[in-house]
Amino acid sequence: MFAKPQEEHSWLEQLIGEWAVETECQMGPDQPPNKTIGRMNCSSLGGVWLIAEGEGEAPEDGVWKSVMTLGYDPEKKLYVGTFVASMMTHLWLYSGSIDESGTKLILDTEGPKWEQEGMTRYQDIVEIIDEAHWVLTSQIFGEDGEWNEFMSSHHRRSK
Repeated sequence: MFAKPQEEHSWLEQLIGEWAVETECQMGPDQPPNKTIGRMNCSSLGGVWLIAEGEGEAPEDGVWKSVMTLGYDPEKKLYVGTFVASMMTHLWLYSGSIDESGTKLILDTEGPKWEQEGMTRYQDIVEIIDEAHWVLTSQIFGEDGEWNEFMSSHHRRSK
């Protein structure tokens, strides 16, 4: 019954630590970029789950908090996880894999469209730059059939 960490779980260990976070988010073509600063603490839950707890402040929107979980499901042969944040009501469910370079975890998910009813495809991409820096980018699948990046969050190790 007790799960044992798989080789794939070791990829997530790169994220364990305390991080200073700088985020820039573009919420629409006619909107100015929204910049926030914050911090994130990433810890391991039994070697099979990464728990990433974030918090920060946006000048116009105030304080926010978020929780991301990431793990590997050996039956599905996919990385899986969730994301919730204090500024939204949607529970994001992830599934994805590591790209060919070995530096990017590409997580597919589905969420609400921005300015209309219904759901659409999104991707969150965790990219390891080096042992002290990783980037989380978010993109939405547009009506034009292209992926459009709208958020980039740089994490720099503080501990």
